[in-house]
Amino acid sequence: MKKLLIVDDEEAMRRLLRINLADRYEIIDTGDPEQALAMAMQDKPNAILLDLRMPKYSGFELCRTFSSLASTQLIPLIIVSGEAGATTKSLCKELGAKAYFEKPIDFEALRAGLANVLHAVLPERRSEVRVRLRVMLKLRGIDINEKPFEEMSATENVSQSGFLCGCTALLKKDAVVEVYLVSGGTKFVGKARVVRSEGCDTPYPRYSFRFVQKAGDWILQ
Repeated sequence: MKKLLIVDDEEAMRRLLRINLADRYEIIDTGDPEQALAMAMQDKPNAILLDLRMPKYSGFELCRTFSSLASTQLIPLIIVSGEAGATTKSLCKELGAKAYFEKPIDFEALRAGLANVLHAVLPERRSEVRVRLRVMLKLRGIDINEKPFEEMSATENVSQSGFLCGCTALLKKDAVVEVYLVSGGTKFVGKARVVRSEGCDTPYPRYSFRFVQKAGDWILQ
């Protein structure tokens, strides 16, 4: 049974979530944001359900922290909040949230959303540290329609052997692109393969790349 960590300062809401999800998931929960971080690192939940408004730390801060730490950045974050609005939802997505559900909760939609998010999770955790870092790149390759493309993009995180960034071009899994660092000039640093994609039904999909060839100094050595 997959494990969920619920982070919400309202005991009544945590209890409601437990009642509606305990038949499918092992539930651990807390109303303390500091304890939530420790539980995420120690208990390794398969997903985190996170409220936005809590004492001490906001859900935004926790979302940023979970996404930046190597030990938690692969755990999918699902926002469950009373806050509505496109701006809030867009910010949560930028911070790494995989889905957003408003209170009062539509539990049928939440269960379906959880199933979709968990189905898309990589079966293995990264074996190397990824650092949340914005680096300007130029990508050049062939898109899913066999047309050449070239565009600028900024990384969301980087590792010794890869990076995560958005790209308006639609790319196939295993597609290979040329990668150029753009800083004080344009420098070819190698070729990278698409190993994972998400948001392909949006205007700006995100892709995880792993180098298959390095020809210069990458950010992390």
